[in-house]
Amino acid sequence: MTALPDRPHVLMMSEITADGKLTLKKGASSKILMKYMAHETELLLHTTRAEYDAIMVGANTIRIDNSFLTVRLVPGKSPLRVIPCSMADIPIDANVMGSDAPTAIAVCEAAPEDRVGAIRKKGVTVIVAGKTHVELPLLLKILKEKFGVNKLMIEGGPTLNWHMLHDRLVDEIRLIHLPFIVGGSDTPSLVGGMHINSENEMIRLNLKKYYMCGSNLVSEFDVLYPGAP
Repeated sequence: MTALPDRPHVLMMSEITADGKLTLKKGASSKILMKYMAHETELLLHTTRAEYDAIMVGANTIRIDNSFLTVRLVPGKSPLRVIPCSMADIPIDANVMGSDAPTAIAVCEAAPEDRVGAIRKKGVTVIVAGKTHVELPLLLKILKEKFGVNKLMIEGGPTLNWHMLHDRLVDEIRLIHLPFIVGGSDTPSLVGGMHINSENEMIRLNLKKYYMCGSNLVSEFDVLYPGAP
């Protein structure tokens, strides 16, 4: 694992169906599909969380899944939960706002003061990272410099995943393959965002490892960005 001078090393970890989907349909919780992960794969997910300093998901994932993002199935310390939420409009009663693990909500300077204040009243840290929206490169720099985060994992939805890849902030990807096809042209897939214009813009992956974890295939990749040496 290469040490980076200005940001944490980032692992993207996700379960996906055979057709690359994260949920059954738009707006559905990913927890529905995660019920079908083998127990060994659940242990792998929680073991990975315990190995990382922080875990990040997008605010929309919190709204839909209301995840805890803690280490529960194996011994270990829960990582810092980081939620980018530019306008601080995260549900104030979300599970990540609880005291079972530390949480930081990243907002922008334009976030309404009353919402920011409500978050702070919950005992949750607020990080200001950008003027009109959360700037992910700045957020990761703050996480490393001020919070000592050297290893960050993301369990994001398609929007966060796309922005992280678009900003060249992801170093590794670990996929848990679920043997299902769900279809749907608007069903969320691993990466959303804008279309690319040519094959020169494709982000290439170097397969470095694959193995069975219980009944699930797991694949691990290094991320190779266009123009990178």
